Amino acid sequence: MLRVRPIHFTSRLDEWERLLTSLGMVKTVDEPTWREFDAGSGRLALHFAEQDSAGDGTTALGVEVGDLKEFARRTKEAGAAESTTAGGTTAELIEADHGPSCRITAADGFSFLADPATPAGDGSWGGSPEADPGLAVVGVWFAEDAVAAAQTLRNIGARPRPIPGAAGSAGIDSDTAESEAFAAKNGGILMVGAGTGAGSAGLGFEYAGDLDALRQRLEAAGHEAAVLEEALLPTLHVANPDADGTAARPPLWIAAAPAAG
Repeated sequence: MLRVRPIHFTSRLDEWERLLTSLGMVKTVDEPTWREFDAGSGRLALHFAEQDSAGDGTTALGVEVGDLKEFARRTKEAGAAESTTAGGTTAELIEADHGPSCRITAADGFSFLADPATPAGDGSWGGSPEADPGLAVVGVWFAEDAVAAAQTLRNIGARPRPIPGAAGSAGIDSDTAESEAFAAKNGGILMVGAGTGAGSAGLGFEYAGDLDALRQRLEAAGHEAAVLEEALLPTLHVANPDADGTAARPPLWIAAAPAAG
């Protein structure tokens, strides 16, 4: 079991909730400093951050898994089989502030957490059936060694797939060999592209539906949105709730889903 679940840190929880709800996401966890939302594919967590703090407006890469011990075992086994040029992926079971977790660390030192998922009442790993089925959460990993980062995502069980048309909006050069996209078996998309230093994370969405209709829906709910014709596929840009009416934060991007096949 593998599901994409980035964590976005923000001082504007209510503004983010209003946008995510307008996008068709469904709130499944509602705590004072932590909220979770299901998309049709993937999940997003919001974590409160103090206004203007270093973490305000940042995103951490994250996934959910069914069995932490088995996930760690398989990831370590896959990492040990990597070539020396790709570096090694490690998986360490830890006790995080929020409970048991697994820390995945890439060869360049970048790390992210895999947290245990909670099955639905019927025992399945599906998300909320009320969420817009066309919307997918995209977690982005900017890595100095994008090839090794892509190998790490393979090691955790993510499956290669066509890169979304919004790669340019996400700051990824989709024409290079150092950019890849992956699907998680139980929902969500992971993208990797070239970055600098120890790596960083970003957030976006993909929509398998009418982007213009989604734009109209967002505008009717009071959100600023515009469809831009990118080189490969159109992309919907939406005003970032963290921007607070300024240009300090780039807009969120929602890519048109690549055609099947």
